[in-house]
Amino acid sequence: MQYDVTVIGSGPGGYVAAIRCAQLGFKTAIIEKYDTLGGTCLNVGCIPSKALLDSSEHFHNAEVSFKEHGITIDTPKVNMEQMIKRKAEVVQQTCDGVEFLMKKNKIDTHHGMGSFLDKNTIKVTASDGTTSEVKTDKVIIATGSKPASLPFITIDKKRVITSTEALELKEVPKHLIIIGGGVIGLELGSVYARLGAKVSVVEYMDRILPTMDSSMGKELQRTMKKSLGVKFYLKHKVTAVEAKGDDVTVTAESPKGENIALDGDYCLVSIGRKAYTEGLGLENVGISTNERGQIEVDGHLKTSVDNIYAIGDVIKGAMLAHKAEEEGTLVAEQLAGQKPHINYKLIPGVVYTWPEVASVGHTEEELKADGRAYKKGAFPFRALGRARASMDIDGTVKVLADKNTDEILGMHIIGARAADMIAAGVTAMEFRASAEDVSRMSHAHPTYMEAVKEACLAATENRPIHV
Repeated sequence: MQYDVTVIGSGPGGYVAAIRCAQLGFKTAIIEKYDTLGGTCLNVGCIPSKALLDSSEHFHNAEVSFKEHGITIDTPKVNMEQMIKRKAEVVQQTCDGVEFLMKKNKIDTHHGMGSFLDKNTIKVTASDGTTSEVKTDKVIIATGSKPASLPFITIDKKRVITSTEALELKEVPKHLIIIGGGVIGLELGSVYARLGAKVSVVEYMDRILPTMDSSMGKELQRTMKKSLGVKFYLKHKVTAVEAKGDDVTVTAESPKGENIALDGDYCLVSIGRKAYTEGLGLENVGISTNERGQIEVDGHLKTSVDNIYAIGDVIKGAMLAHKAEEEGTLVAEQLAGQKPHINYKLIPGVVYTWPEVASVGHTEEELKADGRAYKKGAFPFRALGRARASMDIDGTVKVLADKNTDEILGMHIIGARAADMIAAGVTAMEFRASAEDVSRMSHAHPTYMEAVKEACLAATENRPIHV
């Protein structure tokens, strides 16, 4: 089995890299440790979590807002078995789609753990212990990441769980305690809060979503507290997690140095993810990793070995599926002699709570720290006719622009459909548009996107029309 390019890992970065390599004429193989393709994102990450987020939002609306819409129904009940079943079906369909794409593009799939024997030879160890070897000219490492934890926490996968187990619960928790106020914790916390669980979030930093513009975290915290009753313990340092039977106690130190104890039936450890590079045999080819298990690469995503590249969660940068996809495409096109590029500042980040949160470009905190002269414009969703019609009035669009040139430097949205709306910000910033450019484009009425136009008007001349 001799290939031009072999990709290790079939998540969004890996399978996209393989497809682009095949499109460019390379004989391509992909190696996947598990039986299904798609990696974390499709199997136990992006796709299943969005399935549960949508299901739980439907339930929440039936319980809370249907009556005001003039829809009268009997008291809705949660059927966790059916909800998890539907989620599994969505995952299966999506993973089957990746398998179809491999066949369509004539990419050979090898199931098993891939590890380097040398820089051109990879041993594949199947689940039954049998082995085979793949010979290859180039290699792209795309093995993704796994949930991180703290040294003193024992993940028993029953009561003290990670996001993987949180996607398979057979009951709605009575009290779900979440360690970490980042994207994953807030999304899964939203799922179970909508279904009736008491949810508490313990965060070491002074705000949730600490990597985003601070205004986004503040507004999301307000809405989650108001609409879902989520409790937040900010600037609290977790010191112990103890599970006994069906109960879990999380002990944390408050900003005043006092210990508090939270008692629940499930604890979700959601403090981020770490690169999954164990077992790759990197030592056999002279590739080292940093303290987080990440592989060092150059500006072309090449490792210290001239024919081996790495993309996605195994290298530095945001752990996002779409970032990995762009990197997979970049490596493939470079191998074909093309000159692709990635503007990492214009890779959007999204939180799929409701309201959704989405950001791209510079935050206001970054611009202040850099001493860059800027101006800003904001527009509230509650001033939109479309938002009032759908009863989604929480949220705002915030646009940051250069004070002198008016070039858009950042766009931050919290509100209904923010995840889709942020693409407009990415497009504008890729073409280095000014806030005035966007404000002079016609936006359909009534739509949520009118908030972007109004925010750009506010940033350009401080003259929004509808507020």
